[in-house]
Amino acid sequence: MNRVRSTLIWAALAIVVAVPLAAAAASPLLQWRDPVYIAAGFAGIVAMALLLFQPLLAGGYLPGLPSIKGRRVHRWIGGCLVAAVVFHVVALWITSPPDVVDVLLFRSPTPFSVWGVVAMWAVFAAALLAAFRRRLHWRHRTWRLAHTSLALVIVVGSVVHALLIEGSMETASKVALCLLVLAATVKVLADLKVWDVRPGRRAER
Repeated sequence: MNRVRSTLIWAALAIVVAVPLAAAAASPLLQWRDPVYIAAGFAGIVAMALLLFQPLLAGGYLPGLPSIKGRRVHRWIGGCLVAAVVFHVVALWITSPPDVVDVLLFRSPTPFSVWGVVAMWAVFAAALLAAFRRRLHWRHRTWRLAHTSLALVIVVGSVVHALLIEGSMETASKVALCLLVLAATVKVLADLKVWDVRPGRRAER
């Protein structure tokens, strides 16, 4: 039963990731887009898909990846997330440098851009916290609270950013992926009780 359950969970996750990518690939809007712009869009979709795995890995919920091993993969996926975000921004800059500069300086009139930039900087900040965790000499509770707060900003910013964009992503699959990312994040935050900073509570994870 455990093997069947594990197979079903991984199959479901594969479907959740594959369907938005396949739907976006079939979008008629791609016919009028440059290859670099299309690649930028798909990098954004991949980044959103990676966000689904991050809370599940941090919480040790994925079959075959318990807490310790899951957190190691969580760090690796975090690096892939940073790479996807960088590729997304650089590719968009190649297609239209002035637009990207306006977005980065919060001068863009499009609301989704603001959410995307906030999420991007939160991704970089969370990655830096993870990379320099030992050198910071922060208490585990403090570090985890800071890292998780940034993760929440990333999720909320990315979800709003994706939902506001009317692009190649098919609406139903996009909404479903965003809701799953939010649900997974809320579930892990509730289970790990990250914001419970009472001195007497032991930080197990």
